[in-house]
Amino acid sequence: MNTPRVLALTAGLAAMGPEGATSLAPATMARVGTVDERYQSYNVEMLEVTGGRFWKPYGAKPDASATSPTPSPKAGSETPAGMNPDLYQYRPPIDLRRARLRKLAAGLGPAYLRVSGTWANTTYFPEPDQAPDSPPRGFSGVLTRQQWKDVVDFARAADARIVTSFATSPGTRDAAGVWTPDQARRLLEYTRSLGGSVAAAEFMNEPNFAAMGGAPDGYDAAAYGRDFKVFHAFVKKAAPGLVILGPGSVGERASGGFGSVPRMLKTRDLLVAAGPGVDAFSYHHYGAVSQRCAGAGTAMTTTPEAALSEDWLSRTDATLAFYRSLRDEFEPGKPMWLTEVADAACGGNPWASSFLDTFRYLYQLGRLARQGVQMVAHNTLVASDYGLLDEADFTPKPKYWGALLWRKLMGTRVLDSGVPIRAGLHAYAHCLRGTPGGVALLLTNTDRQASQALTLPTKAERYTLAATDLLGRQVQLNGTDLTLGRNDDLPRLAGAPIPAGDLTLPPATITFLAVPGAGNRSCR
Repeated sequence: MNTPRVLALTAGLAAMGPEGATSLAPATMARVGTVDERYQSYNVEMLEVTGGRFWKPYGAKPDASATSPTPSPKAGSETPAGMNPDLYQYRPPIDLRRARLRKLAAGLGPAYLRVSGTWANTTYFPEPDQAPDSPPRGFSGVLTRQQWKDVVDFARAADARIVTSFATSPGTRDAAGVWTPDQARRLLEYTRSLGGSVAAAEFMNEPNFAAMGGAPDGYDAAAYGRDFKVFHAFVKKAAPGLVILGPGSVGERASGGFGSVPRMLKTRDLLVAAGPGVDAFSYHHYGAVSQRCAGAGTAMTTTPEAALSEDWLSRTDATLAFYRSLRDEFEPGKPMWLTEVADAACGGNPWASSFLDTFRYLYQLGRLARQGVQMVAHNTLVASDYGLLDEADFTPKPKYWGALLWRKLMGTRVLDSGVPIRAGLHAYAHCLRGTPGGVALLLTNTDRQASQALTLPTKAERYTLAATDLLGRQVQLNGTDLTLGRNDDLPRLAGAPIPAGDLTLPPATITFLAVPGAGNRSCR
């Protein structure tokens, strides 16, 4: 579908821009860091794998399964403590063997596949001869051996390395209430028996929300510190190659984060109690809670009108600054991993499925790489509004196309674009993937009304994402609708050649530039 606005992208991007255009200098952009080859990653919630009650779609009818006399036998996942059960709806286990899902995930590889989330804290993994119809006492869900085998097989097919966390609910504890590694050992041993491995793990998901995550009554920082030391000793002996991540907290920043949430522990207290021991410092970030959770102990919500504002986008930086300061104090020099991120907690806002949220997604990738974060795992690949793919049929949402272009163009070496962030224009630069001396740029115009002008000293290939409706799901690349081909083949993401000179970024568009002939010495 072509419109005058979209056609202008093809005809006018290399035309003269207004006076005062910002100059780009790809040849001399300095290297400022590197990121993990699997920097761009994603989450598949443990609850997706087992089946259970996850965030109810907006406008959905009441969930009959909540009161059904014959619930799915192995999906019995409870509502997290303190949450309204009306916010959730039953979903059957995801079919990780689906060819479309595997093909689209492979398009983002290599990546990390994180299988965790709130429900992972209370999920039981059985012995080989067990097939419980309901969770044992002290657990609220069951992960079958076949389901975990599907995870291992999926990771292999998608060129993904598994990241997870372990059960920490009352069922994992001895008579004194101390965590025991039996469940973790069982999962790791079975994974190895399948020829797979767990690359990295957090002890538990979001320990600063331990009560919500199913921890024993009265669980506090001291208990976490005690348990983490048991976990650390276990991993170093049983799985010495596993990267220990932690603490994996969420909802805090210097300006207050999620605000006052009942029984929320402070990450500083957790770190004091646990002492040093992580191989990488992990944290989670949501810029807000979604409309589903408005009024649930926090006023931290947002609107689609704010989705391109500097206040909204910069929340990423505020959260990183908060957790980085804790890293510097307690685990200096350790790499930082963002193991869970999306637009909003509680399943995402209604517009998380639209082109509008693609700006936030790519801004975070560009901004966090520039600040040294090594891995960013988006929540989720599939489930709920914030997924990269539609949970009904696995068709790509706009963010997926942005993710695919990032994977195609942005290499692991991070450069200084030389363009300061300002309202309307963000510019990020990496070495061009697979092209010695080449440079790739990500340029976003977040101004809904005005164009942005830049000057490029050499020819390049342009990839511009745009949408006739920012709140819609259809996105165009250089004026052509992006869709899957026959047999769910990914389309050829071809750049449009542009000459050296001035170029214009139309309002509310995202442009990648590939400059293979940049001759940047940092990229050789």
